Parts: sequence; C-alpha cells; structure tokens
Amino acid sequence: MSIFDDLKNKVNDAVKKAAKDFGEKRSDVVFDKLPDTYEEFLELPQAALSDPFDTAALTVLAFCYYPKDSALSLKMLDYLRGPRPLSGMDKQFIVDRFRDKDYVPRSYFKGSTYKNDYVPSEPYTVSPFTNPHSDIQENMLRLWLESGGADSPRYVDVRLAKDGKWYLWEQYILAGIRDPESSNPWA
Repeated sequence: MSIFDDLKNKVNDAVKKAAKDFGEKRSDVVFDKLPDTYEEFLELPQAALSDPFDTAALTVLAFCYYPKDSALSLKMLDYLRGPRPLSGMDKQFIVDRFRDKDYVPRSYFKGSTYKNDYVPSEPYTVSPFTNPHSDIQENMLRLWLESGGADSPRYVDVRLAKDGKWYLWEQYILAGIRDPESSNPWA
C-alpha cells in the first residue's frame, strides 16, 4: 500500500458517496441575474464549484455567451475546466457547433422550447439530474440535462479534483436540436 493510497481513496470515496447520495436526483440551479462580466461570473455562488450540479449548470451558462462574446465564453469554460484548459481542437469544435445554431445552449434552461425560439423563463434555471449510471469512473460523475429541442437528454461529465471542486471534464450538450419555430417556413 502506497503512502498516497489514503489520499486516492478519500477522493474515490467522495465521488462514490456523491453518486450514491445523488442516486436519481434533480437539482434546480437558479440564476436570478446573469453576469455581465467574467468577474461577475466568478462572483456567482455556483462558481465555487463545490457541487457537481452547479458545474453542469455553469457550463450551459458559459456556452450561452459564445454568440455574443466568444472570448468571454471561452474564458468561463477554461475556469470551469480548472487545470485542464480548452485545447485548440476543443475551441474549433465549439466554433463548428455555433456556426449556425446559436440557440442550442439556451435550450437547456427551463421554459425554453423550439416553439418560443428558445427564450428561457425567468429566473433562469437549469436542472441537471443524475441516474443510476452517473457514477461513470473514478472521480467522475455524469450529469444529464434536458433540452427543450431534443427528444433525449444530453450529458456533462464532471470530475472531482483534490481541491474538492467539481470541474468540467467533457460536455455533450452542443449537438443539434430542433430548429426554432421562427425559422420554419411551413409554420
């Protein structure tokens, strides 16, 4: 047994406990006011990253800024990724996803559907949830998000670091969804 096994076991136990505690849990993460700057983003209570649900919701929020201010969005995402900033390939993937569908991240907010052009209800609420398969591997959880334009939920993987924070590991929320009603020439 290595002298570091205790530390490794503590982190693994924390993830397993979180997965067990969460089971099939849904958490409404509410943003009463959306930040205007990076500093305001960091001041959000959710930015402490002490809860995996907060990290998933902040991921959605960060992507919502991309169409208006891509640099700010990427800076937010780098913060959420902690010691593992976005690579050039990650950034190119994001550029490709936003080429013609800037509404995808908004679809994860409550009240946002293709019928209302993905305009979310206020207060702005994202509701990540877990299921029995959320404990995906050592130190990681998979959180699911429902989109008002997709038939099945998408997911965000978060990882618990030794500093006790839940960082964004991977996201699978930028896949295509139904076009907004206003873009349908037959509606």
